[in-house]
Amino acid sequence: MRPTVSIVLPTHNRKRWLELAVASVLAQTFTDWELIVADDGSDVETKTYLASFDSATNIHVLFLARSGNPSRVRNAGLRSARGRYVAFIDSDDVWSAGKLEAQLAALKSNPHCRWSYTSCNRIDADGRLLALDLQPATPARSGSIFEALLVHDAWAAMPTVVVERALVEEIGGFDEDQLYGEFHDLCLRLALRSDVIALSDVLCSVRAHDEHYSENRVAALTAWMRLYEKFATLAPTTRARAHSEWMRRRAALDLAARQGAERDVRAVWRTLREGKVLSWRLPRLWYRGVLALLRPLVPRTLTRHV
Repeated sequence: MRPTVSIVLPTHNRKRWLELAVASVLAQTFTDWELIVADDGSDVETKTYLASFDSATNIHVLFLARSGNPSRVRNAGLRSARGRYVAFIDSDDVWSAGKLEAQLAALKSNPHCRWSYTSCNRIDADGRLLALDLQPATPARSGSIFEALLVHDAWAAMPTVVVERALVEEIGGFDEDQLYGEFHDLCLRLALRSDVIALSDVLCSVRAHDEHYSENRVAALTAWMRLYEKFATLAPTTRARAHSEWMRRRAALDLAARQGAERDVRAVWRTLREGKVLSWRLPRLWYRGVLALLRPLVPRTLTRHV
């Protein structure tokens, strides 16, 4: 029989946190689920741990060749999913025991909503709550939230989402060319298709640590430029398209500043040009753009504290 929920968990090593993530799935009060672990070429220790689930009927492990592309790994898990709904959890996240039960009840009570998310908190590497000013600040919002997501007045963390599998298939799953911000991209496309039911209860924890994939800031900012370029076309209103274009230019400025700090003059100029930052219509952006362009030309002794 098909399970109600397919849970997709991508991993690459991180065995100490992976065990906690899996334990939080096993502890769910709603039990009609399958867990699909998509392993992105982990080390022997992690593979040995995952092999221990060989006899489990509701846990399936996909041993994949290393790609380093989270979207590709998650899509591999999605292709194996059989449930009516899909839920996501990463190897460093932890769910509350009643998470799936609460969200499925909310979806049943709101049949016009095809996906759901909840509030979450942030914990450190050892599972301690981070300071209040480091906790998520945006409230959970139900309904049509595309523009709220776009301007960051709403934010759906990846381990909080439960969505109809058919809806994920309709939008084509994860964009494998979106190397960073890929889950925000997915949620924006979900929001274009369906209202959402959001739960204000904190039902999962997102772990902050120094092993995140997104530590490459140049690659991350390049990806955010791409994301906003995409929604400058996909957004359904003039206001949302204009905001996407503005955010793409802001991301280009941040990227140029980072490249300037790395003293890559050609990369700075290419980013400013492709980001359409140096436009006579945008005098507010010129100052930062010119600073980014000049920084590689200034001796390091004068910029090391900037």
